[in-house]
Amino acid sequence: MSSSDAETKKQVLVPIANDSEEIETSCITDTLARFGADVTVASVNPDGDLVCKMSRGIKFLADIPIEEAKGQEWDLIALPGGMPGAEHLRDCDILIDLLKEQKAKGKIYAAVCASPAVVLQAKDLIDTAGHTCYPAPGFRSTMKDPVDTDVVVQENVATSKGPGTSLKFALSLGEMLYGKEMADQIATQMLVVR
Repeated sequence: MSSSDAETKKQVLVPIANDSEEIETSCITDTLARFGADVTVASVNPDGDLVCKMSRGIKFLADIPIEEAKGQEWDLIALPGGMPGAEHLRDCDILIDLLKEQKAKGKIYAAVCASPAVVLQAKDLIDTAGHTCYPAPGFRSTMKDPVDTDVVVQENVATSKGPGTSLKFALSLGEMLYGKEMADQIATQMLVVR
Protein backbone atom coordinates (compact mmCIF):
# COMPACT_ATOMS: atom_id res chain seq x y z
CA MET A 1 0.00 0.00 0.00
CA SER A 2 1.33 3.42 -0.92
CA SER A 3 1.47 6.26 1.58
CA SER A 4 -1.38 8.01 -0.28
CA ASP A 5 -3.54 4.87 0.14
CA ALA A 6 -2.86 4.92 3.87
CA GLU A 7 -3.79 8.62 4.01
CA THR A 8 -7.14 8.10 2.25
CA LYS A 9 -8.18 4.83 3.93
CA LYS A 10 -11.14 5.72 6.12
CA GLN A 11 -11.66 4.06 9.49
CA VAL A 12 -15.22 2.79 9.98
CA LEU A 13 -16.67 1.26 13.14
CA VAL A 14 -19.77 -0.93 12.90
CA PRO A 15 -20.95 -1.98 16.36
CA ILE A 16 -23.17 -5.04 16.62
CA ALA A 17 -24.98 -6.93 19.35
CA ASN A 18 -27.02 -10.05 19.73
CA ASP A 19 -30.20 -9.45 17.69
CA SER A 20 -28.72 -6.77 15.42
CA GLU A 21 -30.10 -6.91 11.88
CA GLU A 22 -27.88 -8.97 9.56
CA ILE A 23 -28.89 -7.50 6.19
CA GLU A 24 -28.16 -4.00 7.44
CA THR A 25 -24.85 -5.07 8.98
CA SER A 26 -23.78 -6.87 5.80
CA CYS A 27 -24.76 -3.98 3.52
CA ILE A 28 -22.85 -1.44 5.61
CA THR A 29 -19.70 -3.53 6.01
CA ASP A 30 -19.54 -4.95 2.49
CA THR A 31 -20.36 -1.72 0.67
CA LEU A 32 -17.91 0.42 2.64
CA ALA A 33 -15.17 -2.19 2.15
CA ARG A 34 -15.78 -1.85 -1.61
CA PHE A 35 -15.01 1.87 -1.25
CA GLY A 36 -11.69 0.91 0.36
CA ALA A 37 -12.61 1.70 3.94
CA ASP A 38 -11.02 -0.20 6.80
CA VAL A 39 -14.19 -1.56 8.41
CA THR A 40 -14.02 -2.83 11.98
CA VAL A 41 -16.98 -4.72 13.44
CA ALA A 42 -17.16 -4.43 17.23
CA SER A 43 -19.27 -6.54 19.56
CA VAL A 44 -21.01 -4.70 22.38
CA ASN A 45 -21.78 -7.96 24.21
CA PRO A 46 -21.17 -7.25 27.91
CA ASP A 47 -19.19 -10.49 28.32
CA GLY A 48 -16.84 -9.52 25.47
CA ASP A 49 -18.01 -12.43 23.31
CA LEU A 50 -17.22 -11.66 19.67
CA VAL A 51 -19.94 -13.96 18.32
CA CYS A 52 -23.30 -12.23 17.92
CA LYS A 53 -26.44 -14.15 17.07
CA MET A 54 -28.26 -11.74 14.79
CA SER A 55 -32.01 -11.06 14.57
CA ARG A 56 -32.68 -13.94 12.16
CA GLY A 57 -30.33 -16.40 13.84
CA ILE A 58 -27.25 -15.97 11.64
CA LYS A 59 -24.05 -15.71 13.67
CA PHE A 60 -21.58 -12.92 12.98
CA LEU A 61 -18.04 -12.85 14.31
CA ALA A 62 -16.95 -9.34 15.32
CA ASP A 63 -13.34 -8.22 14.88
CA ILE A 64 -12.99 -6.70 18.35
CA PRO A 65 -14.90 -6.12 21.57
CA ILE A 66 -16.17 -2.53 21.81
CA GLU A 67 -13.64 -1.77 24.56
CA GLU A 68 -10.87 -1.91 21.95
CA ALA A 69 -12.58 0.84 19.91
CA LYS A 70 -12.01 3.40 22.68
CA GLY A 71 -9.22 5.88 22.07
CA GLN A 72 -9.22 5.34 18.31
CA GLU A 73 -10.21 7.88 15.68
CA TRP A 74 -13.19 6.86 13.55
CA ASP A 75 -14.18 8.58 10.33
CA LEU A 76 -17.61 6.98 10.63
CA ILE A 77 -19.58 5.00 13.19
CA ALA A 78 -22.55 3.24 11.56
CA LEU A 79 -25.21 1.39 13.54
CA PRO A 80 -27.38 -1.40 12.16
CA GLY A 81 -30.87 -1.79 13.59
CA GLY A 82 -32.78 -4.87 14.64
CA MET A 83 -34.61 -5.45 17.88
CA PRO A 84 -33.64 -5.89 20.60
CA GLY A 85 -30.19 -5.37 19.06
CA ALA A 86 -30.70 -1.59 18.91
CA GLU A 87 -31.52 -1.60 22.63
CA HIS A 88 -28.26 -3.46 23.33
CA LEU A 89 -26.38 -0.78 21.36
CA ARG A 90 -28.21 1.96 23.28
CA ASP A 91 -27.32 0.35 26.60
CA CYS A 92 -23.59 0.16 25.83
CA ASP A 93 -21.98 3.11 27.63
CA ILE A 94 -18.72 2.78 25.68
CA LEU A 95 -20.55 3.02 22.36
CA ILE A 96 -22.61 6.00 23.49
CA ASP A 97 -19.42 7.78 24.61
CA LEU A 98 -17.87 7.09 21.18
CA LEU A 99 -20.96 8.47 19.43
CA LYS A 100 -20.98 11.58 21.64
CA GLU A 101 -17.31 12.10 20.77
CA GLN A 102 -18.13 11.79 17.03
CA LYS A 103 -20.86 14.40 17.45
CA ALA A 104 -18.61 16.78 19.42
CA LYS A 105 -15.91 16.54 16.74
CA GLY A 106 -18.37 16.99 13.87
CA LYS A 107 -17.49 13.54 12.52
CA ILE A 108 -19.90 11.24 10.71
CA TYR A 109 -22.23 8.85 12.49
CA ALA A 110 -25.23 7.01 11.16
CA ALA A 111 -28.01 4.58 12.02
CA VAL A 112 -30.61 2.50 10.21
CA CYS A 113 -33.93 0.86 11.08
CA ALA A 114 -34.69 1.00 14.82
CA SER A 115 -31.36 2.58 15.77
CA PRO A 116 -32.12 6.19 14.76
CA ALA A 117 -35.00 6.20 17.26
CA VAL A 118 -33.79 3.72 19.87
CA VAL A 119 -30.16 4.88 20.00
CA LEU A 120 -29.59 8.27 18.38
CA GLN A 121 -32.82 10.03 19.39
CA ALA A 122 -32.93 8.39 22.82
CA LYS A 123 -29.38 9.56 23.59
CA ASP A 124 -29.87 13.10 22.20
CA LEU A 125 -27.53 12.46 19.28
CA ILE A 126 -30.00 13.90 16.74
CA ASP A 127 -30.53 17.63 17.15
CA THR A 128 -32.67 18.32 14.11
CA ALA A 129 -36.06 17.28 12.83
CA GLY A 130 -36.55 15.43 9.59
CA HIS A 131 -34.64 12.18 10.05
CA THR A 132 -36.01 8.74 9.25
CA CYS A 133 -36.21 5.32 10.90
CA TYR A 134 -38.11 2.05 10.58
CA PRO A 135 -41.73 3.07 9.87
CA ALA A 136 -43.28 1.56 13.00
CA PRO A 137 -45.35 3.93 15.15
CA GLY A 138 -43.37 3.07 18.29
CA PHE A 139 -40.15 4.27 16.66
CA ARG A 140 -41.50 7.19 14.62
CA SER A 141 -43.30 8.66 17.63
CA THR A 142 -39.97 9.19 19.40
CA MET A 143 -38.42 11.08 16.46
CA LYS A 144 -38.63 14.84 15.85
CA ASP A 145 -40.86 15.22 12.76
CA PRO A 146 -39.71 12.03 11.01
CA VAL A 147 -39.84 11.83 7.23
CA ASP A 148 -40.75 8.93 5.00
CA THR A 149 -37.54 9.05 2.98
CA ASP A 150 -35.30 6.01 2.44
CA VAL A 151 -32.10 7.82 3.45
CA VAL A 152 -31.64 11.19 5.15
CA VAL A 153 -28.28 12.97 5.36
CA GLN A 154 -28.10 16.12 7.46
CA GLU A 155 -24.60 17.51 7.89
CA ASN A 156 -22.64 14.69 9.59
CA VAL A 157 -25.60 12.45 10.51
CA ALA A 158 -27.29 9.88 8.26
CA THR A 159 -30.38 7.78 8.96
CA SER A 160 -32.28 5.17 6.99
CA LYS A 161 -35.46 3.08 7.21
CA GLY A 162 -34.44 -0.58 7.26
CA PRO A 163 -33.24 -3.71 5.51
CA GLY A 164 -34.64 -2.78 2.10
CA THR A 165 -32.96 0.64 2.13
CA SER A 166 -29.61 -0.57 3.46
CA LEU A 167 -27.73 -0.56 0.14
CA LYS A 168 -28.81 3.03 -0.56
CA PHE A 169 -27.84 3.89 3.02
CA ALA A 170 -24.40 2.31 2.72
CA LEU A 171 -23.78 4.02 -0.63
CA SER A 172 -24.75 7.35 0.96
CA LEU A 173 -22.24 6.71 3.75
CA GLY A 174 -19.61 5.95 1.14
CA GLU A 175 -20.48 9.20 -0.61
CA MET A 176 -20.10 11.11 2.66
CA LEU A 177 -16.62 9.61 3.07
CA TYR A 178 -15.34 9.43 -0.51
CA GLY A 179 -17.51 11.69 -2.67
CA LYS A 180 -20.33 11.33 -5.19
CA GLU A 181 -18.19 10.23 -8.13
CA MET A 182 -16.83 7.23 -6.28
CA ALA A 183 -20.28 6.42 -4.85
CA ASP A 184 -21.73 6.42 -8.36
CA GLN A 185 -18.94 4.09 -9.55
CA ILE A 186 -19.49 1.65 -6.67
CA ALA A 187 -23.29 1.74 -7.21
CA THR A 188 -22.83 0.95 -10.91
CA GLN A 189 -20.50 -1.98 -10.07
CA MET A 190 -23.09 -3.28 -7.56
CA LEU A 191 -25.95 -2.82 -10.09
CA VAL A 192 -27.73 -0.42 -7.75
CA VAL A 193 -29.82 2.39 -9.20
CA ARG A 194 -29.40 5.49 -7.04
